Amino acid sequence: MNPTRSRTLRGALVALAAGSLVLTGCSSGSSGGNKSEESAKDKEAAKAQSAAVEYGDAAASKGPAKAVEGAKEGGTIRVYQEDDFSHLDPGQIYVSDAGQLAGLIHRGLTTYTQAEDGSLTVVGDLATDSGKQSDGGKTWTYTLKDGITDEEGDPITSKDVRHTIERLYAKHITDGPTYIQQWLSGGPGYREALPDGPYEGKHLPDSVLETPDEKTIVFHFETAQPDLPQALAMPGYSVVPEEDDTKAKYDQKPVALGPYKIAEFKPGKSMKLVKNTEWNAETDPARHQYVDGWNITFNHSRADQSERILADRGESANAIQMSGSVDSSKIKQVIEEADDRTIKGYQPYVWQLNMNMDRLKDKKIRDAITYALPNAQILRPDGGSYAGEPAGGLLAPTLPGYEEGYDPYGKLDKPNGDIEKAKQLLKEAGKEGMKLTYAYANVPHRAEQAVIIENALEKAGFDVQKKDIDQATWYEQVGKVKNGLDIYMTGWGQDWPSASTVIPPVYDGDQIADGASNYSHINDKHVNSEIDRISKIQDPEEATKEWVELHKYIVEKVNPAAPLYFTKQLQIYGSNVGGARYSTVKSYIDLTQLYLKK
Repeated sequence: MNPTRSRTLRGALVALAAGSLVLTGCSSGSSGGNKSEESAKDKEAAKAQSAAVEYGDAAASKGPAKAVEGAKEGGTIRVYQEDDFSHLDPGQIYVSDAGQLAGLIHRGLTTYTQAEDGSLTVVGDLATDSGKQSDGGKTWTYTLKDGITDEEGDPITSKDVRHTIERLYAKHITDGPTYIQQWLSGGPGYREALPDGPYEGKHLPDSVLETPDEKTIVFHFETAQPDLPQALAMPGYSVVPEEDDTKAKYDQKPVALGPYKIAEFKPGKSMKLVKNTEWNAETDPARHQYVDGWNITFNHSRADQSERILADRGESANAIQMSGSVDSSKIKQVIEEADDRTIKGYQPYVWQLNMNMDRLKDKKIRDAITYALPNAQILRPDGGSYAGEPAGGLLAPTLPGYEEGYDPYGKLDKPNGDIEKAKQLLKEAGKEGMKLTYAYANVPHRAEQAVIIENALEKAGFDVQKKDIDQATWYEQVGKVKNGLDIYMTGWGQDWPSASTVIPPVYDGDQIADGASNYSHINDKHVNSEIDRISKIQDPEEATKEWVELHKYIVEKVNPAAPLYFTKQLQIYGSNVGGARYSTVKSYIDLTQLYLKK
């Protein structure tokens, strides 16, 4: 998923609270030091992201969460947010803004705990541990903890967990993750196993999903699924109590199991969270409930967020950016004046310009677009070198198998683009003057990028027709198969350290559907068959080698999306906010640790 609303929740890298990762920067106000040394630190930190995650036992899964040193109770944290949350229903959550909120109000069978060095452990959240596997990893058993209730005081049972999984098969669930559904029910056509979800009284057979008693849930898979604990930790698999499920309406008023609940919600304007008095800290290994509440307002641009929090006056001293970043125009000032009030980290996202292959069928045209793009210039409105670095491929430095310097289209050697090469290819395709419908999100930094992209493509010989789309519904709009668009940007990152969470969901031809993540509509026979083959490989190292080779084929032989840049994160918070650290799960400030100093 992307710095604003990425389709992922798996985080970014190992970094400590005060920002141990030094981001590279060319401006005179940067933190100084040798740029090559800083870049090396960036790359080492990114490699740390690709390390295997530990699976915790019952002892590691007990609450309460480790206390934050110096933490105090009370007060309200102020949140300046650019847009309303994309979804509140956990089954629909697969972008990072809603994923941040989910960490406060939702809970699932498993979750992550983060050590001081940034390393992660999957532990039991509602479950007593990260899961017990048998039958070579084909069967996973979970037992619910005692004392788990929702915000209304109703106990959570295995029946609620079964309902949570089965409702994801229903037609009104379109935007959440589909890993577990596909693992349980045979791939992309999983909905056929339970087309109406559980709402008509039908269920998945016990041979697939079993609840032998009120405390026990058993998953049965056709093939071993060693990543299940990490998949279950995604917000999209948080529990929805059966009695409270209002189907599509649940997206407006979900029931909380986490430390906070929604007290007031004015869509497009504001949201207020208060303490969930039914939350039991003794059952929660990861979250705290230090502050009394959260006052969130929308429609604050990045620049507005940055200015308010940098000023540090009044309520802004208690404020944070939840899923926003420091505006590129304010980076120099923030680093000079308030570097001790920032969190920094390397994200797993790759921004790319998708080329709709239903409409752009000639690879020479797609190659021409790719060569024309000035990646370094496109990065600048999103924060420049503080926000990322030009990308040569579609796998991020945080992934196992990433090859530094991979650059088949010369995006690193020629970061300002190769217009002459683009012109040549467009001429060979016989499409000089070809019209391109280009969509971009209607927020300032995307609008600036749109001008840069338009100018480059016009110089290459395209006739660019720009179309702005509401940022709040961006992925819903471009995620339609018949979207009427030629090119459009998206960001994607790993859900955990494996290319299996990147290549199949984004480049599998069987995944072309409204709301799915194959935004370029690539449907290549070799890619499809290789995805099926590699997905069955149980040895992670062997699988990684095969994913890397398939990635090269996708980039070089098909080219469905032009790589733009890898991302880093820089956020600012108020001087009265304590406990701030970078979340290596979410790629943003860790909300679960925050308190107010006074």
